[in-house]
Amino acid sequence: MGWSLVALISAAVISYGWAQQSIPSNNSSSDAGQLLHQLVNSGTLSELRWPKFSSCQSHVANFYESTGYGLAWTREGEITSQAQSIMRVFQDAAAKGLDPEDYDGSRWQARLAHLRPACAQPSDQDLIHFDLALTISAMRYVSDLHIGKVNPKVFCFGLDVDEKRCDVAEFLRERLVHAPDVSAVLEHLEPPFEAYRQTVSALRTYLALARDDDGGSLPITKKPVEPGDLYLGIARLQRLLRRLGDLPSDITIPPNSQLYQGHLVEAVKHFQTRHGLDPDGRIGTATLKQLNTPLKRRVRQLQLALERWRWIPDRFPRPPIIVNIPEFRLHAYNDRYQPELETKVVVGRAFRRQTPIFADEMTQVIFRPYWHVPLSIQIAELVPKVKKDPAYLENNDYQIVDADGRTIEGAPMTGDRFAQLRSGQLSIRQKPGVKNALGLVKFIFPNEHNVYLHGTPAKALFSKSRRDFSHGCIRVEKPEELAVWVLRDQPGWDMERIREAETGPKSTSVNLTKTIPILIVYSTAVVRESGEVYFFDDIYKHDAALEELLNNGYPYSDWKPVSAARGPRPRE
Repeated sequence: MGWSLVALISAAVISYGWAQQSIPSNNSSSDAGQLLHQLVNSGTLSELRWPKFSSCQSHVANFYESTGYGLAWTREGEITSQAQSIMRVFQDAAAKGLDPEDYDGSRWQARLAHLRPACAQPSDQDLIHFDLALTISAMRYVSDLHIGKVNPKVFCFGLDVDEKRCDVAEFLRERLVHAPDVSAVLEHLEPPFEAYRQTVSALRTYLALARDDDGGSLPITKKPVEPGDLYLGIARLQRLLRRLGDLPSDITIPPNSQLYQGHLVEAVKHFQTRHGLDPDGRIGTATLKQLNTPLKRRVRQLQLALERWRWIPDRFPRPPIIVNIPEFRLHAYNDRYQPELETKVVVGRAFRRQTPIFADEMTQVIFRPYWHVPLSIQIAELVPKVKKDPAYLENNDYQIVDADGRTIEGAPMTGDRFAQLRSGQLSIRQKPGVKNALGLVKFIFPNEHNVYLHGTPAKALFSKSRRDFSHGCIRVEKPEELAVWVLRDQPGWDMERIREAETGPKSTSVNLTKTIPILIVYSTAVVRESGEVYFFDDIYKHDAALEELLNNGYPYSDWKPVSAARGPRPRE
């Protein structure tokens, strides 16, 4: 959130203390350079909100070494226009989902006032501290805007921001110090995707909504409020839904009405759809929880979404497939990076079966796949079922195979056989067909987690609003449509041929002539092309972990959230 000019100027009257390191008042330029060198080597500048700058210390040293430790943001004691522009960028950092105070947003006006007293010229010491503070803050801002504040590897996520890193010292030196338009230069650091820009726009809207919200909440009822019921919260409900855009502005609700009906019911259904709920129009516990979520919390969700956008590669060899876990949806994009296919998905359970976050490339599609049951599932789930029902494997198209992949048929289930299954000497696989847990299509993108996309015979799960039911792999509601899209560049693979492959006598593998980037991501705030904002529950508590770490401040590399991801889990 930006700082008003009045607030900034009033901050100048606050007692301001530069770090006191005495130097002679008649410093030579070499003395000034020596002081700057000492400050850089210390790795700490006490007047910053986050004084330790060890994470960018080497870049700061590189920046000043290239000029013999000369000052970059002043000319003959005067602040450059570029420095003034950068300070305004810091103050407006909230518009990009960043915290202005991370870049000393409210402190720059006081620093300017300190450099411009009524009857004196600024000392070398003052100029040096100002210059170094601006350099450190600018480097933090450049890095945060480009790759985010937190390295996703802290959470064991398979996203590599190191590939995106720029040389911040060179960027400041070559692009910013003499930039005619600082804001335009910085815009090139942001993710180049329309969805990112829409999220920035949505954040501005929600910042204004949160600022103007009266903070009221809807009354909680013992039973769900049904259409046609009297409800004491009608005034707050219609005011909230109108401000959020769920109730159109041209719809009139009778004043003083306490009847929940008509347009309000339709508006609640729209709200429910945007918040991952069943759009039944009933105001129950889950709907009330979302309606009463403070708008400042929605602001935070959008800020976290922007942080995660910055973790994503800023270019792809081909438009990607993106699966957003809290949304329970898959999106495939065309060559203009516009959504071309969307389908519901089922993801890993929140408890001990979470789908991992990572990036990879799809290489292969398999029709009528075998399911090679992971040992953990074999031990925990199938062996107990076979002990209860010896015919379970045969009735569900399972086979027992040895280490060489040979099928073991007809042998009785003895104690030795169960021991071999528990130890992994023997394994279980499920034959292709309509009973197969992977459905009739499997999409391969080789990865350390052994996670992939696949169909499923359990179609009923897609009717649920919350869909975390798998062991970690991702079940697709429309696998045939996805297969058509994936194989669109390979002649002959239309829907008819795909149906033939699904009903054929054997498994069929198709290697992609061009691999397709695939991203498994996690965002509880999503902005659709229409501009509508969707919010979802933090099912894996990844928002909570990221927020915990962000609250600690710089340098983030020194912190480890207690709720960070716990690494790979067994998959389907």
